[in-house]
Amino acid sequence: MTSENTTKYSLRRRPKSEKLIDESFRKLTIAMAAMVAVVLVSILLVVFFESTEAIGRYGLSFLVTSEWNPVTDEYGAFTAIYGTMLTSLASLLIAIPLGVGTAIFITENIIPEKIRNLVGLMVELLAAIPSVVLGLWAIMVMEPFLRPFLKQLHENLGWIPIFSSEPIGPGVAPAILILVVMILPIITSISRDSINQVPDKLREAAYGIGATRWSTIFNIILPAAISGIAGGILLALGRAMGETMAVTMIIGNSNNFSWSILSPGYTISALLANQFGEADGSQVSSLMFAALILMILTLVVNIFAQWIVKKLSLKY
Repeated sequence: MTSENTTKYSLRRRPKSEKLIDESFRKLTIAMAAMVAVVLVSILLVVFFESTEAIGRYGLSFLVTSEWNPVTDEYGAFTAIYGTMLTSLASLLIAIPLGVGTAIFITENIIPEKIRNLVGLMVELLAAIPSVVLGLWAIMVMEPFLRPFLKQLHENLGWIPIFSSEPIGPGVAPAILILVVMILPIITSISRDSINQVPDKLREAAYGIGATRWSTIFNIILPAAISGIAGGILLALGRAMGETMAVTMIIGNSNNFSWSILSPGYTISALLANQFGEADGSQVSSLMFAALILMILTLVVNIFAQWIVKKLSLKY
């Protein structure tokens, strides 16, 4: 196309119908984007105003006390906050090496392609299993299977606070492991997509200067894909913090605070699921206060995720 034709093309008179469609589409996308912000802000405002009674009555002491007594109207969410952070972070520590390792396994030419595709399909199918089904599996299969091993941990390492309680059934440790199962597909899928987006020229250049396969993976591939992997990890953390049904079924739902991961515990999501149906009066406001705390925690995680992804993208 010559420069003269290019000029004529760029200066062509657009029909009014085309301009109308473009303008309508632009306004529609702006409205839909604004709607997301409106819904988020409205949820925050509703939860905040519903929790003002508890905020005024308990203040910051709500965050550091564990009492939850509807008879005396004394409420505190420290046990649930501790359980939420413990289960989320512990499950993340286990799921990161498993998820990123699986992503490397199914993206690099380590095994035949058919097997890699099969493993990738099986990991993705984990995300399709309903959380209530995973909770039932955890109660009926996983927890009885793990109990002898957890008892061995208590007998041999009981002097360590996190293993100081004797496991007698549902508890924090099974909840951590079921969260690993639930967030593993997120980390694996996003890590796999990030690694696949690394240009093949980087691999070829590394092999051309004599780098080994694993040296290329750890020094070239992972740094190039680290921003996407980090985003997937923090997205999985947000999912773990908000998971309700499976955790509620297996964590034991005890508001008695304990440092041990072998004892029953609580999370904010489990607290809301168990208490909200029968709550009234000041207990509703206290539950809304706990929900507000959970929302703030998840928002902080998402903001931090955006910041860390941006920083890593600039660095690598």
